[in-house]
Amino acid sequence: MNLSREVLEKDLYKVLGVPKDATEAEIKKAYRKLAREYHPDANKGDVKAEERFKEVGEANEVLSDAKSRKEYDEARALLGSGGFRPGPGAGGGNFNFDLGDLFGGTQGSPGGGFGGGIGDVFGGLFNRGGTTTRTQPRRGQDVESEVTLSFTEAVDGATVPLRMSSSAACKACSGTGDKNGTPRVCPTCVGTGQVSRGGGGGFSLTDPCLDCKGRGLIAEHPCEVCRGSGRATSSRTMQVRIPAGVSDGQRIRLRGKGAPGERGGPNGDLYVVVHVDPHPVFGRRGDNLTVTVPVTFAEAALGAEISVPTLGGPPVTLKLPPGTPPGRTLRARGKGAARKDGTRGDLLVTVEVTVPKEMGKKAKEALESFRDATAGEDPRAALFKAAKGD
Repeated sequence: MNLSREVLEKDLYKVLGVPKDATEAEIKKAYRKLAREYHPDANKGDVKAEERFKEVGEANEVLSDAKSRKEYDEARALLGSGGFRPGPGAGGGNFNFDLGDLFGGTQGSPGGGFGGGIGDVFGGLFNRGGTTTRTQPRRGQDVESEVTLSFTEAVDGATVPLRMSSSAACKACSGTGDKNGTPRVCPTCVGTGQVSRGGGGGFSLTDPCLDCKGRGLIAEHPCEVCRGSGRATSSRTMQVRIPAGVSDGQRIRLRGKGAPGERGGPNGDLYVVVHVDPHPVFGRRGDNLTVTVPVTFAEAALGAEISVPTLGGPPVTLKLPPGTPPGRTLRARGKGAARKDGTRGDLLVTVEVTVPKEMGKKAKEALESFRDATAGEDPRAALFKAAKGD
């Protein structure tokens, strides 16, 4: 991963408000909280909130990935707790400082990390026989958003519109940084964004070019929107397909749907956190749906066929065996939530015996006759026996 000089000068842990030994879960929790607080949709027209949102996203991009976090921590430790100190005229621009170049050409390792560790850092710190300067492509930032679905949408899947804000090439200047769209190549670094200085003994050390702030281009008429950086916050609405069977709190990853990359780099990923509204009748237990169905005493005692509602489909008929106790669960197969393989879970039906608040004369007489006929039975006898330890 290419870490800019500007990034290395920042305390990213302080930006997210977490300690340096924070776990991945703590970093994720802090980012989500701050991203919601400073999201452009919640702070329309607030430039400071927008800048804070970008800072938080930048910090999360580095610290949420184990390899880039290690790269950041080692670079900060190696170059001092204050990070890099720009010289006069450096300003606050984006120094595209490729640690892979500085620390020994580790672009071949996954994630562009440090490869073999501190040994490789010092082993590749200096370039022999001249400077190898190149501007590397940079992967776009990952973007996180949230969506709320109805219970039925979560079970069956849905396509929802999602509005996102992320860093992208500035539209006002087409990513050039110059409001006229005609930046000139930096004469100091000849467009590479880097310069070398002698280190003695035939070695040279590569640094970001201070004149162009590592961009390789100089905007003689800086764009007022992006302030010459070539990057700006972009908002867009896209249709996102949420797969069937998602659960509340699930985090879905959509590859390549995040922020655009820089200099031909790949797009970042989009992470969607799903929230599911409860249903007044049905519940969820994994791939199975749940429902509680009231039955009469006579149905439970004598047995019956009962009609049970399903989610979005016709009712099903279940057979209630004679002597069914309250709380027993019956199963309607294939009437639950959708699975990844296209099959569906089951509908779990819990029986609840209802007691009538009012009874007609005939019903009351019949129930009294039942009571008299079963007067010799004590349903609590076993309870008292067990309580005495018999």
